[in-house]
Amino acid sequence: MVWELTTFIVIAAYGITILGIILMLLMENRSPVKSIAWILVLILLPVVGLLLYILIGKSFRKKMVISHRTLAKWQERIETIKGDPVMDKSFPTQYRNLAYMAVNTNNSTLYVNNGIEHFTYGKALFERMFDEVEKAQKYIHVEFYIFNSDTIGTKFIDILKRKAKEGVKVRVIIDDVGSWLMRKSVVKSMRECGIEIYCFLRVGLPAISSKVNYRNHRKIVVIDGVIGYTGGMNVADRYVEGSKWGEWRDTHLRIDGEAVHGLQRVFLSDWYFVSRTLLNDDELYYPNPTSPAGNSLIQIVSSSPDSEWESIMQMFFMAIAKARDYIYIQTPYFLPNATIVNALQCAALGGVDVRIIIPRHSDAAFALKSSMSYIDEMLKAGVKVYYYEGGFIHSKTIVIDDVLSTVGSANMDFRSFEQNFEINTWIYDPQFANTMKEIFLSDQEKSEQINYEEWKNRSRLKKFGESWARLFSPLM
Repeated sequence: MVWELTTFIVIAAYGITILGIILMLLMENRSPVKSIAWILVLILLPVVGLLLYILIGKSFRKKMVISHRTLAKWQERIETIKGDPVMDKSFPTQYRNLAYMAVNTNNSTLYVNNGIEHFTYGKALFERMFDEVEKAQKYIHVEFYIFNSDTIGTKFIDILKRKAKEGVKVRVIIDDVGSWLMRKSVVKSMRECGIEIYCFLRVGLPAISSKVNYRNHRKIVVIDGVIGYTGGMNVADRYVEGSKWGEWRDTHLRIDGEAVHGLQRVFLSDWYFVSRTLLNDDELYYPNPTSPAGNSLIQIVSSSPDSEWESIMQMFFMAIAKARDYIYIQTPYFLPNATIVNALQCAALGGVDVRIIIPRHSDAAFALKSSMSYIDEMLKAGVKVYYYEGGFIHSKTIVIDDVLSTVGSANMDFRSFEQNFEINTWIYDPQFANTMKEIFLSDQEKSEQINYEEWKNRSRLKKFGESWARLFSPLM
């Protein structure tokens, strides 16, 4: 009798808990797809579903851990350094609204007279970046999602240690999930050499929580406030050695000129979050360039789950909507929200040449299967989709109409739009856009175009698997 009563109480308590969570999901006005996915998990996977929700589903965790970023003191600091938006006479008129939107949603100043250089493979990037880090005189700021203590990571760490011993201030931010392979002994040795290093949003079990919400996916290096690196590459051997599928193709940028200030602002904001230290020496951290570095007009746009606006997603949407001739996209994970799906379809149906390159093979099998569920609606609208066959393409770029291009950390997926801390560089420069176009076309030669008729005729089992993966992709 006692056992039966206990069992009844436990089941009733569990049922009330699940019902309460479902009501919370409905009241939070989340995306219907996410809400339905969580409700299915909670109902179909008793106990396990509840544990998953506690681990990665609670939205109040966002409010609890992110709210510290928006302290009034730091917000006031941002206002003092952002300045008025500069609209240079050479700025392409068709993108003025886009630039103003970045200013209004993200305080993203338009920087003029910048130099920009691209890297499509890790070996060349690391050689150039390490050489310039070696020459740092005042400080080195480093922020990566993945920073492994493997061969290339150890080389970078040794340089940073050496510079710290020379008296150069070295500050490092790594994501606690993305960089879980960095050994604690290595972190300890870095601190002993004078390097300040912090993990972003610690989690209890990073090894089994590779998709925990609210990760810092940014990649930033700032050297003495005059040279900056950003883009899609992390610090890991695979960016040099490749993967089991072949080369690891990515895109990264080197920037000099005032646009480095944009990278610096994002880094210092994240530094304040992890260290509670406000670095506010304008002369040191925002030095004026001694001469024009180049002709590129650049905006640095960041986004995060604590932002009022989904700035990067909104920039993607408006840029796609403004396209007249072509849109070339590269992304390793293609899980767009309804807004971006509609924008791409409308562009293609309106006669714009829309092409998307995604990987044939991926380091995230579930995400790749989910991506496949979006291909049908792209092909049906006339979007050309290609599987990259040259290895694994991790590049996150868009180039439009020989004028506009963007390179950054944000994937074309809802996690980058809504849940991760991301950063993208927007370049208004016909010469650089043509360079990015040539890179895309070169990658296209290594890719296989997906035929719509053949795609429609794939097995029902494959279609079901893709649809099932798409349904649960918001949770992964």
